[in-house]
Amino acid sequence: MATGMDVNEDPLVQPGRRSQAERRAATRRALLDAGRELFAEHGFAGAGQEEIVERAGVTRGALAHHFATKQGLFRAVVESVETELTGHIATAAMRGEGPMEHLRLGCLAFLDAALDPAVRRIVLLDAPAVLGWQAWRDLDTTYGLGLVTDALEHCMEAGLMPPRPVQPLAHILLAALNEAAMLVANSENPVATRLVVGTEVEHLLTNL
Repeated sequence: MATGMDVNEDPLVQPGRRSQAERRAATRRALLDAGRELFAEHGFAGAGQEEIVERAGVTRGALAHHFATKQGLFRAVVESVETELTGHIATAAMRGEGPMEHLRLGCLAFLDAALDPAVRRIVLLDAPAVLGWQAWRDLDTTYGLGLVTDALEHCMEAGLMPPRPVQPLAHILLAALNEAAMLVANSENPVATRLVVGTEVEHLLTNL
């Protein structure tokens, strides 16, 4: 019986709304990608809103709708980079054999990441100033502390380290790694500094 509705139509499917959601997601992704590129190239201060929206191929209204301000976009970019960095470190760590090697490789992978332009400029150099030290520290704790804590716990459970209060030790080690990465990021010769700092971090790990 004819109903006036195509047999392929489903009244529960709303293609207009779905495509609108997809367009919103694409616009947000374009802004994040453009922001990441320009923040890495020119820093937060040097990346203008007009340049960001032009590279993203959207309007200033779209930037305001999705992130409110350039600082809002920057925070979202920082979180995106931190998420990728966490995954990269975890993958690198698991290439090792045993908990202590996991810890060592994860720490060194973080130092290597300080050579990446996006991590260097966005996360290590600009984020503390743009977001404020406390907000940056909170993000760093959210994304980094869990990895360090888990690695230390596994080392202790395996008898590779004496039992100790894990949380204070994790905070101390994460702070040391951040300072080491900052040295690399601020160095006039980042590659050479990375080698020196990496050696010292390995010495630190062997004496935990």
